[in-house]
Amino acid sequence: MKQSILIVEDDAAFGTMLQKWFRRNDFEALLCFNIVAAQTELKKNQPINLVLTDLRLPDGDGIMLLHWMREQKMTTPVIVMTSYAEIQSAVAAIKLGAEDYLEKPINPSILKEKIIQALSKKKLPANLSVPVSKTNIVLGTSPESKQMYDYIKRVAPTKMSVLILGESGTGKEYAARMIHEGSSRSNQRFIAVDCGSLSRELAPSELFGHLKGSFTSALNDKTGVFEQASGGTVFLDEIGNLSYEVQVQLLRTLQEQKVRPVGSTNDIKVDVRIIAATNENLENAIAGGRFREDLYYRLNEFSVFIPPLRQRKEDIELFATEFLRQANEEFEKNIQGFTPDAMDALKQHHWSGNLRELRNMIRRVVLFVSDQMITPDDFPAFAPAPNDNDMVLYPENESEQIKDALRKARGNKTQAAKLLQIDRKTLYNKMHLYGIKL
Repeated sequence: MKQSILIVEDDAAFGTMLQKWFRRNDFEALLCFNIVAAQTELKKNQPINLVLTDLRLPDGDGIMLLHWMREQKMTTPVIVMTSYAEIQSAVAAIKLGAEDYLEKPINPSILKEKIIQALSKKKLPANLSVPVSKTNIVLGTSPESKQMYDYIKRVAPTKMSVLILGESGTGKEYAARMIHEGSSRSNQRFIAVDCGSLSRELAPSELFGHLKGSFTSALNDKTGVFEQASGGTVFLDEIGNLSYEVQVQLLRTLQEQKVRPVGSTNDIKVDVRIIAATNENLENAIAGGRFREDLYYRLNEFSVFIPPLRQRKEDIELFATEFLRQANEEFEKNIQGFTPDAMDALKQHHWSGNLRELRNMIRRVVLFVSDQMITPDDFPAFAPAPNDNDMVLYPENESEQIKDALRKARGNKTQAAKLLQIDRKTLYNKMHLYGIKL
């Protein structure tokens, strides 16, 4: 029996082309042009083996369809199609349960490979009952985590801007999504922006849009993030990396709920809630003249601190179990769990990289382990916990500290970032800011 693909694509010509391609490759293919039509097809008794959806649709987006499917307890795999500019949103969809994403223009060989992979994956039953939020985010049960979730629950229904604080890898974007899902905007768009990846030149265009011809590479009009997300939520991760000029424009957006695209003389009314996050001390950045104090107070109407993993060791078994389940599914393995000694080792580690480090380590272990249980011998050699000799980056003399760290690390940027207790991306941005070259 042929497997059935549901295509959700509002571009009729492109959707029809995909439909014909699937039929030539021995699949059944249905085509819908919006979320409502897709929901109707999915509710029918006919089996749908996979959903291929565009990220942008006339009545919402692919993430909204994914949410609806999960609420309906539908386990049908979903692949999201996206443009290069929307990769972050596609990655966010994967975090919420999408199987994969495809970047447009679609490469037929890659499309076929990803479809076959998604259809052949085995769904393994979870070994443990893991508490999750309505966004399928694993919830910690330690007192520190419960207090954090309580704060999120209280602020989510309000209109307040929220500043999320915490080290790199603690899950600040997950917290932002929980705030969005707990608000009256939950059925509207949530767009996450990595401010650390925005160059000084392109940040205004990405956030506020531009008109065709407003600068050399502006070949077409571009809708900015705030206009795209109007009615919903914009999450600005690593807000401290925005240039001072963009901070001025952002403050105006917060105050007046208006944006002015680059090259335009007209304002566009927007309705967005802003959630920002940082792993830096913005008060120090204000003192150093790198961040506007008035913007800080507009963003920080309410703050949520995400404790590092080492301060909520009670959650480690919970997260490790979930990451094991995910890795089993990803690599089509069936590792049963951790020995008591292995779990003790996980709980004793410092986890400087927090949840991101834990997840990456478990993925690597699952990829190579051959036994049913993970033992301490399967773990890589854990680095010792930081001590008083480790460096901490302060804004007063950042340039010199970065140069010193690079000298100590003999030019190894990854090691220098660890010495400074920042992530590598932040190190690159600061090297560019201060003109530091190796």
